Amino acid sequence: MQYYVGVDYHKKFSYLSVMDRKGSVVKEGKVANTKEAVNKFLGKEYSRDTSAVLEAGRNWTVMYDWLEEELDEVKLAHPLKVKAIAEAKIKTDKIDAKTLAHLLRCDLVPEAYVPNRDTRIVKNILRQRMFLVKLATMVKNRIHLIIDRHPELKNQIDLQDLFGKQGLEWLKIVALPKEDRRILDEELELLEYLNERIASSNHWVALIGKDDERLKLLMTIPGIGKFFALLIASEIDDISRFKDKNKLASYAGLIPSVFASADKIFHGRIVRHGNKYLRWAFIEAVWPAIRKDLSLREYYESLKARKGSNQAKVAVARRLCIIAYRILSQNRPYRINYSGCPHLTLAEAVR
Repeated sequence: MQYYVGVDYHKKFSYLSVMDRKGSVVKEGKVANTKEAVNKFLGKEYSRDTSAVLEAGRNWTVMYDWLEEELDEVKLAHPLKVKAIAEAKIKTDKIDAKTLAHLLRCDLVPEAYVPNRDTRIVKNILRQRMFLVKLATMVKNRIHLIIDRHPELKNQIDLQDLFGKQGLEWLKIVALPKEDRRILDEELELLEYLNERIASSNHWVALIGKDDERLKLLMTIPGIGKFFALLIASEIDDISRFKDKNKLASYAGLIPSVFASADKIFHGRIVRHGNKYLRWAFIEAVWPAIRKDLSLREYYESLKARKGSNQAKVAVARRLCIIAYRILSQNRPYRINYSGCPHLTLAEAVR
């Protein structure tokens, strides 16, 4: 490349630093976050034989797509691994952009994976549905809180089925003090609206990935339905980018933290970094998985007896993650029983 562009991207503006092969800054400045402003800054002079880099952050895809249309190459830097910026004592937009350009020129950018546009669209759709479900859960918890304030009501309805058809009808007519009745009516109205939006989102999700063979493979794993299969497939994207099963487990944040000194090794809780959506999917799939698969159930019970239910649950989630890696990398399904069918068994999956 003839020029290297470091981009310090912010919400309203960005700072761009253009560097030549020798490391000299030939142009720099603050640019409004519009496609026209970015193109005008680069012009024809700095659009050919030019590479650019920006850090992964809030809405990074906007700037990335603009640059990708105009320049020969665009790289995405992992923000936690760009130590030259993360550990700098003096931080300004100008210095950060210049540092990124230097790293790019020296081929020292710690790159983050960039999924294609279609995959990013699917991710946004799935995350919207998860957001709606999260809001609905919050509303349900608030309704439970209202009912808990009146213990005399608990014998009138099965609280386990409070949001079933019968439970919702009861909530609409149950006698409460004036203030709580008004709050409950508002919560029920909000819950009804959220359920409508979730149903609409479910219809949208059902139309996605009809021709994706990965979903059929993932759905052979116990506990993995259409939504989780789509979520896992979109978050993993290309399975070949993970060298082995442990790399995928690490990416999902399903490995324990390790503290080692001399000959002493201590394994703590799972690491805080990782893909939170992928980790959530595998952990949520644990309960239906151990109900369907006897071998997973035995694995869970043996760990539960020794280490407790929480660690056992995380261990099963990690095993489900490993199974997902195996079936995607080997392109064959998982089978629950051991009938001699030439499909992937649990023993093969975690080997």
